Amino acid sequence: MNLIHSRLQTLFAGFVTAILALFSFQAQAQSQNQNDILTVYTYDSFVSEWGPGPQLKKIFEQQCQCELKFVAVEDGVSILNRVRIEGKKTKADVLLGLDNGLIEEARQLKLVRPHKLTTDHLTPVLNWQDDSFMPFDYGYFAFIYDNRKIERPATSLSELIQSDAQVIYQDPRTSTPGQGLMTWMKAVYGDQSTQQWQQLAQHTVTVTKGWWEAYSMFLEGGSDYVLSYATSPAYHAVAEGHEHYQAALFSEGHVTQIEVAGITNNSKNPELARDFLEFLTSAEAQKIIPVTNWMLPVIDGVELPQAFSKLIQPKTIGFTPKEISQQRKAWLREWRSAASQ
Repeated sequence: MNLIHSRLQTLFAGFVTAILALFSFQAQAQSQNQNDILTVYTYDSFVSEWGPGPQLKKIFEQQCQCELKFVAVEDGVSILNRVRIEGKKTKADVLLGLDNGLIEEARQLKLVRPHKLTTDHLTPVLNWQDDSFMPFDYGYFAFIYDNRKIERPATSLSELIQSDAQVIYQDPRTSTPGQGLMTWMKAVYGDQSTQQWQQLAQHTVTVTKGWWEAYSMFLEGGSDYVLSYATSPAYHAVAEGHEHYQAALFSEGHVTQIEVAGITNNSKNPELARDFLEFLTSAEAQKIIPVTNWMLPVIDGVELPQAFSKLIQPKTIGFTPKEISQQRKAWLREWRSAASQ
């Protein structure tokens, strides 16, 4: 009996050891899997089949031997809203697609951490010195039209607003272009913005949640003008061979958008996230982004298609990120009140 009992104890101990080893292996594997996944919140057009996401994912995964997981929402403002709601439960390691109009709010909400990367290699045009956000492209908001339909485009924001041309733009509560237009209106009209919003509302076809929905409607003939970017005509020229889509150059000036990426405060993989931010401004990535996201590169020396040399060259107007953050809620209330009348 003692011999049998001893053998049973040995078998039981071996069984327990095997179970513990299995659990330990599974835990290590799970931990390893988590460390090998970088989750990036971005906007839907960035990860579309024609956007930069698929190409960047392939190259970065080869470099990092990890999995780059994109989670897409409608637009940049939607990224901020989602992470704000998720709080500490967010799975995002990187926020990609906020812009200079949102970075102060994201910073005040303590959504991001310093990236600890050098910015000396960025183009001096940006004069970029922020230690929490890394730019990956930039451009100018503009209204796009089809010159087969419109022979004489509006030459100012005022002329467009006072016309009867059908316009589509994006909601500033959910879209960075929409917020860009809100900033544009305040920069041009200041305290008189309410009346201008009301005038624009008289010939606004619709206000969409995001950029892609608005631009798709325009391409289908849904309006005379759509709020987009001064670089949008380059896409049509390069990808489609069409030059009839053009950006209207406004005498008052245009608002600049600088798109950025930041590492979340709750990132499980901050080192990998830092590597990704550094990759975004590399020559390899910057060669891809302008001809897939159709914006301007943030480093000098990137060879661009000839179509980029034909784009409008607007002067810049607007506000600092801090000024936008301080006034954004008041401007949104003004827009909501005026646009609904």
